[in-house]
Amino acid sequence: MQPNLSSPTRREFVRQTTFTAAGLLGFPALLRSQSPNNLLNVAVIGCGGRGAANLGSIAGENIVALCDVNELSLSGAAKRYPDAKQFRDFRKMYDTLKDGEFDAVVVSTTEHTHAFATLPALLRKKHVYCEKPLTRDVYEARIVTEAALKAGVATQMGTQIHAGTNYRRVVELIQGRAIGAVKEVHVWVNRTWGWQSDADAKANGDRFSTQERPTEVDPVPPELDWDLWIGPAPWRPFNSIYIPGNKWYRWWDFGNGTMSDLGSHWNDLPFWALNLDAPLSIEASGPPPHPELAPASMSAAYQYGPRDGRPAVKVVWHQGSHKPPQWEQKEIPQWPSGVLFVGEKGMLLADYGKHLLLPEKDFAGFVPPSPTLPDSIGHHKEWLHACKTGAPTTCNFGYSGRLTEANHLGNVAFRAGKKIEWDAKNMRIPNAPDAERFLRREYRSGWKLV
Repeated sequence: MQPNLSSPTRREFVRQTTFTAAGLLGFPALLRSQSPNNLLNVAVIGCGGRGAANLGSIAGENIVALCDVNELSLSGAAKRYPDAKQFRDFRKMYDTLKDGEFDAVVVSTTEHTHAFATLPALLRKKHVYCEKPLTRDVYEARIVTEAALKAGVATQMGTQIHAGTNYRRVVELIQGRAIGAVKEVHVWVNRTWGWQSDADAKANGDRFSTQERPTEVDPVPPELDWDLWIGPAPWRPFNSIYIPGNKWYRWWDFGNGTMSDLGSHWNDLPFWALNLDAPLSIEASGPPPHPELAPASMSAAYQYGPRDGRPAVKVVWHQGSHKPPQWEQKEIPQWPSGVLFVGEKGMLLADYGKHLLLPEKDFAGFVPPSPTLPDSIGHHKEWLHACKTGAPTTCNFGYSGRLTEANHLGNVAFRAGKKIEWDAKNMRIPNAPDAERFLRREYRSGWKLV
């Protein structure tokens, strides 16, 4: 089933989800009038790993419900919040909690259940914080972003680095045309988790190299509800190769590998700085696609059209052993991961915590502009403040949904093995309709998104 094709076009969607100084467009006036000192009643889905970190970041609020498929994670969180209701299945949590019992939900499950844990909250007009990537595939990203627009609530994806000061300074330099108009961007990360040859795995020091789905059945840990963990994905017997997170996310059934995981952080910078929307086309390269495992190394070249007075731009993602030509030819510092903006007047190289204007001799004595983007009060604090006052968040689902779609499309092009042209409005690939099978998945019996 396709999403409602009468829904806003991508550019209309962006305009409708733009934030103003007064707060969220369409945000309920009642919430704007609330005191930022009021405590939120928050339900937390996923209490271990990232969930524990997220729970710690909202610890000052009123935690009313805890949910986790792992009894150890659930009981550990319950010791800190003994008055919170406990659940193993978030579907039962939503069925049990009345609207007046909770205001907001924090989702920190595995990405193949993100949409299922997030959408019910949006449909009940509850605020949502969801870990990245927002969803497991393109279809789910569109469903969630459209639901967020209709709900008019405060949303935030867990792209924590977006709150960093360095990213803000880079955005100001790019938008201020310090290197002129940008026509090319390269993004690279050195992570090599995923399908690769045994020799490459040994060279990369990846002890989790896996070539095929295991046939052995391991005992399910007593604290884990494996059926709930599998959720909407196809059933498979338990094997320890799927646990923890740096293992499961390599499998297409559960995740999308490095692209949609680290892409949420690294592609965020050019997406923000260049005000990117839906790509026109994507062409990927790398090893032959594996039917079950995401690749360790690959590249994906996105073509974006002109927008807001800026020229068309090519954005190329590189992961694992793939690197930009400027890196390979040692024209730039050999940073293990980074973002390189190539402009008419020079280049800007950035990572999470620093940036350089290149060639350095050409920018000797350069005085950066005065900051125009205020420092963040904190990634989680932004969301909490927005929930209570209607103030903006910087990684709301209107923005992060588009970023998530773009990242997933890189994997779609890779798995299709051909260049794809993207009709964003209708969610179609007109030049390669057979590739549309990678935009979404069938759900296991008992699981339904919409």
